[in-house]
Amino acid sequence: MSKSKKKKKGPPGSRPAVRNKKAFHDFFILDSFEAGIVLWGSEVKSVRDHKVNLKDSFARIKSGELFLHNMHISPYVNSRMEDLDPMRTRKLLMHRRQIDRLQGKLIDKSLTLVPLKLYFSKNIVKIEIALAKGKNVRDKRKDIMEKEHTREMNRALKNY
Repeated sequence: MSKSKKKKKGPPGSRPAVRNKKAFHDFFILDSFEAGIVLWGSEVKSVRDHKVNLKDSFARIKSGELFLHNMHISPYVNSRMEDLDPMRTRKLLMHRRQIDRLQGKLIDKSLTLVPLKLYFSKNIVKIEIALAKGKNVRDKRKDIMEKEHTREMNRALKNY
């Protein structure tokens, strides 16, 4: 009998598709939330193929609903739907109380909603959005210096 290879698993039922690495560089992440996303036709297949760009995307609340702007989903190669705009505004699905709570936090301070990652949870596409505050140039430099110091310390310990 052959041995089966075990795959490393993350949280049960979730498979990461795309991460927004730039969000951690440009923002202080204060709190994160999970939301569903409305996709049309072959967009789900493009997400499965990792053909998504979250780099400059952001979320806004308009008339009590949550929308995601500037997320690019490349058209699926074998799709017949050619008229889909890859940069269209997509609706996010959250409970009314959660949206109201977010709206209250956004009004008080200079905060924004930034997507962190797009993933599958039981074959449903979910997005993790975060309440974030922008970093200054000094803060970014400080983070880069801290990363370099930890890398140097790890290298020194590894060689020792």
